[in-house]
Order: sequence, then C-alpha cells, then structure tokens
Amino acid sequence: MKRKHDESVDLNELNELRRRAGELVARAGLENGGPTQQDAYKKLIHEFLDAGGPPDDLIVKIGCQFFGCPVGKSTQGPLQEVHVEGAKVLDFDYLEEFMVQCFLASGCPEKEARVSAGVLIEADKRGIDSHGIGRLKTIYLDRIKNGILKPYAPIDIVKETETTALVDGNMGMGLYVGPFCMELAIAKAKKSGLGFVACRNSTHYGIAGYYTSMACEKGCVGFAGTNARPSIAPTFGVEPCMGTNPLCFGIPSDEAFPFVIDCATSICQRGKIEKYARLGMSTPKGMVIDSNGEERTDTEGILKGMVKGECALTPLGGVGDELGGYKGYSWSVVVELLSIAFQNGDFGPQLTGVDAQGKPAPMSLGHFFLAINVEAICDLEVGAEGAERKVFKKKTGDFLRYLRNSAKDPNGPGRIWTAGEAENEFRKKRMAAGGVLPV
Repeated sequence: MKRKHDESVDLNELNELRRRAGELVARAGLENGGPTQQDAYKKLIHEFLDAGGPPDDLIVKIGCQFFGCPVGKSTQGPLQEVHVEGAKVLDFDYLEEFMVQCFLASGCPEKEARVSAGVLIEADKRGIDSHGIGRLKTIYLDRIKNGILKPYAPIDIVKETETTALVDGNMGMGLYVGPFCMELAIAKAKKSGLGFVACRNSTHYGIAGYYTSMACEKGCVGFAGTNARPSIAPTFGVEPCMGTNPLCFGIPSDEAFPFVIDCATSICQRGKIEKYARLGMSTPKGMVIDSNGEERTDTEGILKGMVKGECALTPLGGVGDELGGYKGYSWSVVVELLSIAFQNGDFGPQLTGVDAQGKPAPMSLGHFFLAINVEAICDLEVGAEGAERKVFKKKTGDFLRYLRNSAKDPNGPGRIWTAGEAENEFRKKRMAAGGVLPV
C-alpha cells in the first residue's frame, strides 16, 4: 500500500532519504562497500521510490551504478492507493447516484444515465481512478455543455450480417454506445460463434476492460479498442498523431476473475498525468516528449503543452527504438486502423477537440468489439465426464497460476501478478470498505 499523500510529495522526507543514501554511497566508497551496505542501499532506495521519489534521480543512478543493483524497482504492486490525508470514504452507491443525477441534469435519459454511471463507477471500484468519477466533469459534462457531446442520440445499425455489424453512435454517450455494441457482439457470438462490431461517430467510452469483462461473463473471449484525441508521437517523431488507443483482451478463467489486459499503447494515458497533477506529483521521465525532443517531467506544464500540441505521450517502449518504442507505436497504429478503416472515421487533427478558431469541436471516435464464443470451439468448463479434461477455463487458470508461482525477482515485491488480478483485489477491498477515498 503506497503511503498517503497530503497535497503533494513530502520534499523534506525525500531530501532526508536522498541525504542518507548519499552518505551510504560515500561511506561505501571509502570502505569498499560489500553486501551489507548494498542491502542497506537497496532498502533506502525502495523507501525513496515509495515516497514518491523519481527513479531517474541522480542519487538513484549513482548508487545503482556503484552497487550494481537494479534501478527503480519499487516494492509495490501494479496498483497503489494514493489519497488526500484525512479524506473520508465515499459510498459507491452515493457516487453512482450522484453521477446519474448529473447526467440526467445534463439531458441524458434515465437508461443512458444509469448505464453511463455504471461504466464509470466500475473503473473506481477496480482502482482505475484515472477513468472513473474523476473524469465526469471534464470528459462528459463539460463536453455536453459545450455542445460537442450529445446527452442523447439514437443508435443506428448501418449494416449487419450474422457475425458482423457497423453501428453509428450519432455522437451520443460513448458510455452507453459501448455496452450496446458489446452486447450485440456477444449475441452474435452466442448464435454464430463470433461477433464483430465496428462503431463510428461515438465518443469517449470509459475503460475498455469494462467491455471485455462483459464478454468473459458470457463465456466469450473479448477484444475491444478505441481511438482517441491524438496524444502519442510516432517513434522518432514529436507530433501527437495517435490516441492513447487502448488494446484490450479479456479471457475467461476458472479463477474468481478473468484475465483482462486493458492498457494504453502509450506508457501512460492523459488521465494518469491529470492524476499526477491532482496529487502535486512530477511526471516520471520518459512518459512525455515535447516539440523540441525533450523528455518532460513538469506535470502542469505537460498538461498545458498537450492542449497546445506542444507535448506528446511516448509509446510503450519509450522514446526512440532502443527499448522497443517502435513496438508500442505500431500497436497504437493497429488500434487506430481498426477504429477508422471499417468506420471511414476521423483521425489526427480532426480529433483534437478544437476547431480552427480554437473553439470546442466534436471528436468523432471509432470503436471495435469482438466476442468469440468459447463453446463454439471447445468446452468452457470441466464436463461431467472428466475432471481430467483440460478445458478452456481450467487451462487458462493453470497457466496464470504457473506464472504467478514462478521464480520471483529478489529485488521486487516478492509476488507476481497477472492481468486483472490487481484490479480484482482492489475491487474486493474497496467493496468491503463500502466506497473509495478521494484522489
């Protein structure tokens, strides 16, 4: 569990840890430091990182080079609880109903309002705070107010076969259009083995993992993605050309939760930068590049630069190709193409959210949804005749458990997670607490 923050990182604490680490390095240099001093240094650096210290801090680099131990390895897991000191738990039912009422007041019909709020609150339950109620105002209510998002629009099925469909969201609530499309894909999969739905003229639809989870609950493998406002620069480029373009798969398992990988094809997404701003934290180096090719860490400046098109997120793998940035870049292109080619959709400058005069402009997004009915190919669960049969869910669970039980990094948290596990644990913890702490 990450330590609590007040309004920002405690600089006094960081400076004290930095001073102690510096003394340790200096003393080790005089004494030809051995394993004991190396272990002490590792412990100090873990404390420094967990307290919000940047992994590219000079004392981290110098010490790691001197002692020969890995840089930037935190003892925490993939999700951490970070909140304002003294904050009170906010009840999920209260938060969800608050969002419903906000949507209703903005002109959404009852059904659309409740479905939309349900998608957002699920993000908060899973610990994905960058895509929950924190985005209610800026991504949805403000856009409705500015006339670039319709609180209600009919959903049209433009073209349809037994296994495919092209849907037009008519610039309505993406949080409602998304569930409609995945339900349609699942229905086709249950009837014909698989279902693929492409959607055009939609808007921000929340966490992609919501939709692949829908498929898993119905015994299907799910695949979903969307394009977004251009934020990612191509490898060796500095101009934001592609959205954060999440690539999301969901695979049913015999465990209490499915395998769900839902992540941007950038190192992080804009919502994470906004979260850093709310917490008064610097953005880790390597996540953002500016028009001069500089890697930026000043969070408030980054957000302003992104609005002006002067800052871009880097793809998975980071700047250049040394760590495989071209791989994240190419995966982002895959998502963009699947979001615009079937749909004859907008991309790049057409999705900036502002017109030539700098006024708010609609962003017509494309989505895609694929559901594969497992039982059209093999048994989903162990049948009556054979506990020995390695059917789909059990085979999936066996492999995930094999991964989690494999050898652990001695410098890490002592545990291995598989996708969807941390979110499931967060969900159980937050549901038991009855709500979420403000971030």
